[in-house]
Amino acid sequence: MIKLNCDLGESYGSWKMGNDDLIMPYIDMANVACGFHAGDAMVMHNTVKSAKANGVELGAHPSYPDLQGFGRRSMVMSEDEIIAIVRYQIGALEGIATSLDCPITYVKPHGALYNDMMKDPTIFIAIVKAVSGYATKLALLIQYTPRCSEYIKIADKFSQTLLFEAFADRRYLDDGRLTPRSQANAVLDDKAMLNQAKQLIESQSVTTDTGKTLKVVADTICVHGDSIHALEGVKQIRNFISA
Repeated sequence: MIKLNCDLGESYGSWKMGNDDLIMPYIDMANVACGFHAGDAMVMHNTVKSAKANGVELGAHPSYPDLQGFGRRSMVMSEDEIIAIVRYQIGALEGIATSLDCPITYVKPHGALYNDMMKDPTIFIAIVKAVSGYATKLALLIQYTPRCSEYIKIADKFSQTLLFEAFADRRYLDDGRLTPRSQANAVLDDKAMLNQAKQLIESQSVTTDTGKTLKVVADTICVHGDSIHALEGVKQIRNFISA
């Protein structure tokens, strides 16, 4: 059965983002911000506690060091720098998670780091090196695209396990990439999001921005926790999955 994942733990200090505690009971996997685009020690602590209480699998959600831009701005970084920032963030979350007896099982990069990883092989290799060389054995969660065989080939060189995801709330381009958020209608409204989720579950496909049907074979479906439709969306998608 396909799993449902959500980006959570993205509050910071007194600033609140999303409805994490309400969303958590409906998901299988929580991608928890590690402090570089959002999240802080207390937010991570509370998010891990909530994940454990709800039996939700825990993943690190590292990003470029970009609090002001919510991790959605690309940065020019060397391979060594990318490896260092990814491992630093995994370690921050794992330290809290270990103290609460709630292990991390995977890593999913956030925002611009995720998008850059999917289009630039050198960045993907750096992230694979970061995760595969980390002390704890962790899977790497990436987007399913028609080029998945290329990512698998690279990951196999480092004995890195990959998981593949699809997006319920983002519009797809014909090449399998997501429509950039800078473009209109990149984020789907609630009705379109639910229709896309249902299509993914029932036929393992999405309809692209030009009306093309694109095959998408995913282990998990993502709903972004900062979406205004996130809570209602995960409830209904959970119903689709459980039906």
